[in-house]
Amino acid sequence: MAETATAPLTGKSLLQKIKGSDLPRRELAKLCGYFTVSKSGETRINLAEFYDAVLAAKGIELEKSKADGRGREASYRASVHKNGSIVIGANYTQEMGLKPGDEFEIKLGYKHIRLIQIDVDRPDVELDDEEEDTEE
Repeated sequence: MAETATAPLTGKSLLQKIKGSDLPRRELAKLCGYFTVSKSGETRINLAEFYDAVLAAKGIELEKSKADGRGREASYRASVHKNGSIVIGANYTQEMGLKPGDEFEIKLGYKHIRLIQIDVDRPDVELDDEEEDTEE
């Protein structure tokens, strides 16, 4: 079983350690404690954990993966079906918290389609200057 030689740095102490360093990334990760040593004495650098800790220290949270592992991830790409339809998919509607019956206004632009959710509290959607220019 592998063991970590030291407790890895996190937060401000991690950022202070890496700031202005010109060390290679593997050496920097090892210096900050992101490595394990096997029983045979082999050192393994944990770059993924190091990068995640740096992002967390900077206040950037990465999206957590789904625990059940079922279904496909949203790819942010769609294609036109043979019948001319474009399906956005349930991943996006769930991520946005949409419910059946939610309505959208469709705006066509040059090489893009904009979906604007119609707010129940604000039935009259006002266009800003940029949207008025692209409709012509």
